[in-house]
Order: sequence, then structure tokens, then C-alpha cells
Amino acid sequence: MESIKRNVADDMANTDRPEGRVLVLYTGGTIGMMRNEQGALVPIANSFVKNLRKYPQLHDREYAEKRFGAMGPLVLPMTATDSRRVVYNVFEYSNLCDSCNMTMDEWIRIANDIKESYERFDGFVVLHGTDTLSYTASALSFMLEALGKIVILTGSQVPIFDTRSDGLDNFLASLVIAANYSIPEVCVFFGTNLLRGSRTSKTSATSFEAFHSPNFPPLATANIKIEVDYRSIFRPCTMEKFYVHASLNRNVGLLRLFPSITSDLVKVFLQPPIEGVVLQSYGTGNVPTNRDDIFEVLHTATKRGIIVVNITQCTTGCVSDAYEAGKLLQKAGVISGFDMTPEAALTKLAYVLSKNDWDTETKRQMMQTNLRGELTAGRPPTIQDWDLVEAVARSLRLSSAAELQELGSILFPAMLNAAVLRQDIVKLESLRGYGADISQVNADGRTALHIACCEGDTKIVRSLLKMGANVHIKDRFDRTPLTDAIEYDRHEIIRVLVQCGAHLHGDAVLIGQRMCSAATAGNTKRLQSYLLAGGDLSQKDFSGRTPLHYAALHNRTEAIEFLLNNSVDLQCVDMLGETAADLAKAAKATSAIHLLASFKQNGIHDAGDDKTVANIERTLNCTELSHHTFQNFWRHKALFINTFAIVMPFST
Repeated sequence: MESIKRNVADDMANTDRPEGRVLVLYTGGTIGMMRNEQGALVPIANSFVKNLRKYPQLHDREYAEKRFGAMGPLVLPMTATDSRRVVYNVFEYSNLCDSCNMTMDEWIRIANDIKESYERFDGFVVLHGTDTLSYTASALSFMLEALGKIVILTGSQVPIFDTRSDGLDNFLASLVIAANYSIPEVCVFFGTNLLRGSRTSKTSATSFEAFHSPNFPPLATANIKIEVDYRSIFRPCTMEKFYVHASLNRNVGLLRLFPSITSDLVKVFLQPPIEGVVLQSYGTGNVPTNRDDIFEVLHTATKRGIIVVNITQCTTGCVSDAYEAGKLLQKAGVISGFDMTPEAALTKLAYVLSKNDWDTETKRQMMQTNLRGELTAGRPPTIQDWDLVEAVARSLRLSSAAELQELGSILFPAMLNAAVLRQDIVKLESLRGYGADISQVNADGRTALHIACCEGDTKIVRSLLKMGANVHIKDRFDRTPLTDAIEYDRHEIIRVLVQCGAHLHGDAVLIGQRMCSAATAGNTKRLQSYLLAGGDLSQKDFSGRTPLHYAALHNRTEAIEFLLNNSVDLQCVDMLGETAADLAKAAKATSAIHLLASFKQNGIHDAGDDKTVANIERTLNCTELSHHTFQNFWRHKALFINTFAIVMPFST
């Protein structure tokens, strides 16, 4: 994983088209297996990526070697209709895991690996065995909180390198969707359908269409064209930054009713340490009404604080209290799981029970609340969006579903953007009520949030974010809303976007070059914008120079003061071995010379500090943190050195 991070950070900046970056986590499963001499399928370590590089459908070798070198990331071939290149890195787990051996520990590892690489990639693909894939997808959907990027789990019934395999199409479609589409959910791709992970079950052991979403339509279908149903996407509407809830309660289980089940069996199943049970009942949530012994056992358990969630054994449909049995279960303290799959109900229970800051009643309420689109509670909402579109369609004499879809993709972005320009929050909410996707893009790939960041109205930006606007969408020029906020120096909006998980993207050297341009012009407001967005003010450009080099060369004293006050590296040298002070002397920039000398003389920063910082980084194994983060400690230098002296014996 460390080598992948370095490769992504060190990529060259020149490219003919925007790129979509995808991280592939290869955990195991049939998709990557090879046949041994006896013809049996076995996982072979380190063979998957080597074989991917040999397949022209999966790797554009000529382009990749020219752009990244022989051992760089993999790149999908381009077609005439592609808007961006798909560049992907594969991280193969050291112990490839058969899906039937998957446990909660593996779920936590996958979630943490996504967290570690979250800001470096546009999307994630998890290659997984099919037997427990839907359990992993459901678990990840709850563990990945405030998710703003797509995570797709896929696999295959036949290995990808076999002559006739479903793995090739599943893998290719997953990569393309992960790199190009704004679907901030954990999904499953199989066959031709992209399904919500928390709505998915494996329904066939042999079919290429092995997974289905019984109570919810596909989020997208991949035929000749990839068609996304943006109205169905479940978008987080909280102003939070992405994080991982890496804790699950393991004291949960599934109990399936069957005729003549004994109350003793139910009682034993509900004994400690069990804390939550998914009860799979008959039909619409029924249990034998003449079994008072079972109701008594259930009631005793729920009074002890055990959460029992009732779901149906049927593939489709949901439980209800329409029958007497449903009423009796309610009286016994059993709560409804509505139309959740067994996989979603079990993993959600493990997630909810691990929330130690929630009391039992809150946990019961959360189990009946739609957290990730995993259930439909009560009557499904009526979507009226086509009422508006159809009115326009009738006047234009359009009638086909394709024409209506295309008209909606034109009308809604235009109306959303117009409402943003008029600062009309009521209209935005009204359009959302009609079914408009708040993150729907126009012809240039720009969203209402892009426009709002340019306009600078913080109230509108906050409203869009609370409606579920995605901060990570890139337009056709590869610009995110954060890019626009920086270009217009909207400092308050930058803070809000960062709070919601926005981050700088793209080549670090190009970002450094833009900061160097700002320093050259003495534009401290722009430098402040990059700093608020998480930029490293000591980042070098292609010549190895930092913003401080350029500010010194052009005698921009205000920019020099700003940079030094934000703890940039004073001793950094360019490709010619020159420091900022050296350039100031060469240019006879008198004010810059005195200012730099004054900072150095006052001991605010010296070469010895650099050496100490480097040693601290190595000792504490914190190399992933940017250099300027450590420089901030020098404001309290003595205290930090004393603290380091204390922890040094323990670290060694």
C-alpha cells in the first residue's frame, strides 16, 4: 500500500485527458484464481497484476509505460466516447481470503484501507468472493460514514483469465463506473447491474446474474451505454467529513423460524452473550399465534435489552403488523426490519449495537431508521419529478422514455443553476422535491455546487450540502467545487467544503506551481486559500522551487511574511541547489534579503531544526504527514523537544 501511495504522489502531470483514479483492493475470490496442473482453481500470490498487464482490454501498455513507466499503475484503453482515462492501482492482500472465510476483521481491514487512500482516488473497487460478498457490502455501507465516493464490490463465477468468464465484464464495468460516476454509495456490480450494497443478496450459485436487489431497483445498468438512475441514489445530507466506524458488535445472530421450532431452542439462542437477533419469520412477519411459549421467551429477552428485529423469509416484500401475529410480536418488544435483506439486517445490528454512546431505545430507533437506503419504512415516497418534465415534453411532443430522460437531464441542471444564481433556496428545495438530483451535472459536468462556490454565497453552499450535494464531483475541466472556491478566494466556503470532506486533488507538483504563481504575484489571499484547503506551502514546482523561492526572487515581502508565519521550509533548495535567500541575493531583492535574514537570525527556523524534524519523522513513523505540519511545533519548540525526549526511550 505504501508503494501505491508513492506512485500516485509521484505521477507526472502531463496527460491528454482528465484521469479517473481507482484503487482496487484484491481480497481474494474466484475472479483472480488460476488453474493448477490438476485443473483446480487456486489463488496464486502476485500473479493477478502480472496477468492483468498482459491483457490489452485491461491495460493500455504503450500509454502506461510512456506516462508512468514499466511498473506504474494500470490504465484502461481509451475509446472515442470516453471522457477520461481510467488509471487504477491494485493492492493485493498478502493472505488472499476465500469469501467463506471472511469475518468482521476482514471487513474492518477493507474499511481502513479505503480510509487510508480515500483522498488519493476517485473511487474504489473491492474484488471479493461471491459467497459472502453481500454481507461485506452491507457491512461496509454502515461502516463508511459520510461517504462521498463510490465503493464497488464485484467478483465472478468464473476466473477472469478463463476463456469464458463473467469476471472480465464485471471488472471492466466496475472500473469505468468507479472512475466516472458520482454515486457516493457502497455498491455491488454483477452481470449488467449496479446494485445498492445494503439491498443485495446472492440468489444463484451458478448464474452470471448471481446477485439481485429484491426490493430496490438498480442504481445503474451497463449495456451499450451506462445509464444511471440518479434519483435512486442515497446521498448523505449531513455536513460531515468521511470517516470509518471501525467497530462492530459480534454478539449478533440470525434465527430462522421453522414449523415445530421449540421454545427451548429459541431460549438458548437468546442467552448471553447474544445482544441482537434478526428473526426471519414467515410471510409478512408472522409467527405461530398459538405458541405463547415462544412469545414469552422473546418478551423476556427484549426486556433484558436484547434487540430482536423481525424480517421476512421471503425474497421480496416486507414485514407488517397487518396480521395478529405481527401485533403479538410488537407486544413482545420485537421491532420491524421492514424490507431489509438478512445481510443488511445482521450487519446493521452489529453496527448499531457497537455505538456505545447510544442507549438501548436509541439503538432500537436506529434499527428502524433508513440510514443508508437499506430499508423502506412505511409507504414509499411518491416521486413527482416527471410531472414537471412531462409538461414540457408534451409541449415539445416528446413521448419516449429515452426522450423524457434526456429532457430531465437538461432541464433540472439548468433550473438548479438558475436558482443558485438567484440565491433562491426555496426553489432549490422545490426542485429537489420534484426529484431533481441536487448533484446533477450540466453539459460541462458542472453542478449547482460548482456554481455556488464561484458565486460566493455561503448560505447557498450550506443549503446544497445539507441537500446532499457531492463535494468530489469533477467537471469536464477536472475542477471540483473546492477548485472553484480557491480560484475565487472564497475562504469561508473553503472552510465549509473541507469540513464536509473536500480535499485538493490532482498532481501535487501542479498544485505547487499554482501556489508559486500566487507567490510570484504577491497574492497572499490565494496562498491563504490553498492553506485553508490543506495545501502544503512548501510544495515544489517542476524546477524544485517553492512559493517562498518565488516570493523572494520577486521581492514580495507580504507573501514572504505570510509564508514564514505559516512555517514553510526556509532551507529548501531548488534543482540548482539554491535557497530562497540565495535567489533574493541574486536578484538584489533588498527587502526580501533583510526579511529572510531576520527570520533566520531570530531562530524561528534553521537547518538544525530541519534535521531534528526529519529524525522525529523517522522515529515516530509519521512520514505520511506533510513536512509543514511538523514545522508548526516550532512555535512551542522547547516544550516539543522536552516531550520528544520523554517518548524517545519508549519508541526505541
